[in-house]
This record gives sequence, C-alpha cells and structure tokens, in this order.
Amino acid sequence: MEAKLSLIDAHSHLDELSDLSESLHEARAAGIKGIIAVGIHLDSNKRTLKIAEENRGYVHPALGYHPWEIRGEDIERCLSFVRDHIHECVALGEIGLDYKTKVKKELQRLVFGDLLDIAREHSKPIIVHCRYSHHRALKMVRERGVKRAIFHWYTGPLGLLEEILAMGYFISATPALSYSPPHQEAIKCAPLERIVLETDTPVKYGGKEARPKDVHTTMIEVTRLKGLDPFTVAEQTTANASWFFRIPFDSGGMQG
Repeated sequence: MEAKLSLIDAHSHLDELSDLSESLHEARAAGIKGIIAVGIHLDSNKRTLKIAEENRGYVHPALGYHPWEIRGEDIERCLSFVRDHIHECVALGEIGLDYKTKVKKELQRLVFGDLLDIAREHSKPIIVHCRYSHHRALKMVRERGVKRAIFHWYTGPLGLLEEILAMGYFISATPALSYSPPHQEAIKCAPLERIVLETDTPVKYGGKEARPKDVHTTMIEVTRLKGLDPFTVAEQTTANASWFFRIPFDSGGMQG
C-alpha cells in the first residue's frame, strides 16, 4: 500500500545536499511526486534555481531569505535577486522571523516585510519560518494581505493556530511528529485539508539526516495522530500542495 502512495515534500533544502542525485533517485523510487526546494540566501537561491532547472517538473523552486541568514551588506542583493527571478519560483520561502537568532528583530521585520510585499504584488504564496515569533509573523502576514501561507513546522500556541486556520492558511508536518509534543498537538488540531507534508531536508531527526523520501515518515505520523488511513492522508495532502503551489500533481488537487 505505502509504495503506491503519491506524496509531496513541500519543504526541502536540496541545495545543501552532497548526495543530491542519489537523494532524488531514492525519492522517485519511494513514490515522491514532487519536491518544493527552498532557498535561504542569495547563493542558496541561485543553486536552488539551477537544481530546479535540471529537474524540471519534479523539483519546484521557492526563493527565500531565512532570518538566520540576514546580513546588512547582503540584503539588497538578495531582495533584488528575488524580485528579478520571482516568475521562476512557485513560492517565497523560507522567509519569516526567528526571535532566538542573533539577527536584530527590527532588521528581520524590515526584510520580512519587504518579502511579503513582493509576494503580494506577484500573487505568490509564502513559506513562513516563525520560531518564538508566531504572533508577530501572523500579524505581518495578515496585515500585508498575503492570501496563501504555510506556517512551516508549526509548534506555536493552539489559540493562534485557530487564527491561522481561520485565515485559510496552512501548516506543515515534519518527521519531528515522532517526538515533539507541541508539533503533535498542532497537527491533531488542524484539519487534514490545511496540512502539507515535508521533511525540511537535511535536518536531523533522531540523529539521522532527512531526505525527501522521508516524507513517508511524516505521512505515517500524521495517520497515527489523526487516526486516518495512509491513502486518505496521502491523497489529501498532495491535493493541498497542488492547490497551494498551483502545481498539477497527479493526485488531482483541490479546485480554487
């Protein structure tokens, strides 16, 4: 049953892999029908576009500027690259706020605001990083009028999750569901229609680096937590990703 399921890895840092070719081959063999490759800074965005070009129709690029990576001297070059290549990507990500990193909060908010404006102007969805900054991140996304957003690896307050869902936004599930109570509670509370699956490759879970094929692990954890069968989870989350990114993955997809 599992091998026949069609899954999407909605968040993967492919540009960081030394075994990229092997990882993509394993993903295809495991039934992964598409991967959203996310960028985090200028060089990362360039590599991500190149990987997507070399794997057209399978790897879909998102251009981002991770709050950990913000450097004053690089900001305008990175933002300019995103603006110049906006039509080559399916989303802006990974972007957002991280109040545990050393980058000044005010600078993070300025960059995030500029990226939200770019997303809105070009009708692009966003993939939001919001560690210890969930309320502020949602406030900025809402105020800037962005229509489609995924709150990546959500572990924030459940009350705020209700607001996120009420806005029609999504959250993503990761393999951390096997051990993270806050992440588990979020996935339990969110309807399946508002969840996408991801790996955050090459993040380590349980000491092992993730690869796109490990989105199967994420799917299994979602089925366990929500008491659903694997086919239902695979079909709906792939449809969610198809609708969100405007990509016709082969599961059909939601209309809208």
